[in-house]
Amino acid sequence: MQHSVSVLWQPCADGARVLRLFGDTPCPAVPALVGGLPVTEIGPYCFSARREPEGGQLEVPAGAAASDHALCGEFVQEVTLPDSVRAIHNGAFYNCRSLRRLTAGPGLESLGSDLFTNCRSLRTFALRAAPAQPTGLKKMLAAVAMGIEAEFLLDDAPARLYYPEFLEYLHENTPAHIFNHSIEGVGYRYRQCFADGVLQFDEYDAAFAHADAEESPEGLCRVALDRLCRPVLLGEDARQRYAAYLREHPGDGGAIVLADRDAAALKVLAGVLEEDARRDIALACGRAGWSEGAALLLASAPGAGRKPKKTYDFDDL
Repeated sequence: MQHSVSVLWQPCADGARVLRLFGDTPCPAVPALVGGLPVTEIGPYCFSARREPEGGQLEVPAGAAASDHALCGEFVQEVTLPDSVRAIHNGAFYNCRSLRRLTAGPGLESLGSDLFTNCRSLRTFALRAAPAQPTGLKKMLAAVAMGIEAEFLLDDAPARLYYPEFLEYLHENTPAHIFNHSIEGVGYRYRQCFADGVLQFDEYDAAFAHADAEESPEGLCRVALDRLCRPVLLGEDARQRYAAYLREHPGDGGAIVLADRDAAALKVLAGVLEEDARRDIALACGRAGWSEGAALLLASAPGAGRKPKKTYDFDDL
């Protein structure tokens, strides 16, 4: 359901800059046009409650009543930007602690600082773009150090990839007063797998071979599950490597699937795990009340349809 929003805006060099939205939905979609101009910029602290916008003019949708409820701060959960947006200014989502998803077009070119500071629930960047299309994803990922998923929503085979977290440190060499910059975590390497704004799937997959010493099994299982669930431009060697890792870490992979109630990932696990591991995860699904998941796991296992050697009763769990 599309909710109407009122827009506080001002003209900018090539269109309109949105300063704040007003309405009643925690999942607003920024209009593509305000005042007859294309929306090209999201203003400073637009969705943040930290700072009130100054100036601007209010546009109210035809037939709607003006609302004084600002869509900002912890109220905001998802935000959808139009394809026309090229720039997001400083602190646009600062302290939006409930923000979990940001959807944008392919043309983001300029991102300010402190965009996602304290956005602790942020889990997904979604791009209305094909996997082989240039986008602003690299810049978006650079603004978030925590683990996050990226989705490409267009094309016959939309892609989803997980980018693990990384940490940056400044260490002072006290006698010389020199600061040394260091980075920890495989997530930084994954964020460099772009060329001219286009994601390089072969480089992304190659990073997995060097990630085991730097990343937790939980993070790498997410990488493997996303790539096997949506195998866009996935080579056979990489597919085998991901499958082998999931077989080596069935508990971590199963915990992710169970927490997300992800049926597609469950089918992937069923196809790569050994029988004992499938049984353990199926029992965990039953204990958690996800009987559909348990049944799906067993039905999707290799050899399903043949007379089973064992049966599992989830009613007694």
